[in-house]
Amino acid sequence: MSNLEQFIPPRDATAVVVVDIQEMFFPAMETDRKDSFLDNTKLLLQFANTMGLPVLVTEQYPKGLGKTIPPVVEDLPSGTEPIEKLFFSSWRADGFAERFRELGATCAIVVGLESHVCVLQTVIDMLAEEIVVHVPRDAVISRTHENRETGLELMDRAGALISSTETIIFQMLERAGTEEFKVMSKLLK
Repeated sequence: MSNLEQFIPPRDATAVVVVDIQEMFFPAMETDRKDSFLDNTKLLLQFANTMGLPVLVTEQYPKGLGKTIPPVVEDLPSGTEPIEKLFFSSWRADGFAERFRELGATCAIVVGLESHVCVLQTVIDMLAEEIVVHVPRDAVISRTHENRETGLELMDRAGALISSTETIIFQMLERAGTEEFKVMSKLLK
């Protein structure tokens, strides 16, 4: 993949990774960003469903932090089973790397919380495996603005492609007039 090709996630080799958007954890996130974060995460999941992209979901210590929140679950592809973890990095969770590799994915779109902890460590581990990683800045969140920005800055320095939900969607759609475009254009606000 050339340096410029990495800016367009390939349809046949991209997976969406949803990191730890859980019942006991989500309410603690930055209040003024929660609604837009959730809207953008759901939009990316609807896009994944429209495009047939696989989705992997993790849950950090679900016994203490709860399960994935219902608004996210309702947009997950049928049969998606969360991967439980204790490591902050999803990549290090039992079975995660194996599931990702089985998909044949070379690219990941990573969303979730917290930007400066679990998302950051997941992204760094994926980059170390030479996976191209896209992080939509409007679909990651932390408890504070400063921590969210710190996570984004560090992911950028590490080599992740920081963009936005709409940028990723339109990069992958590539053109208007397709069935996928028609579906997504109705969902974009």
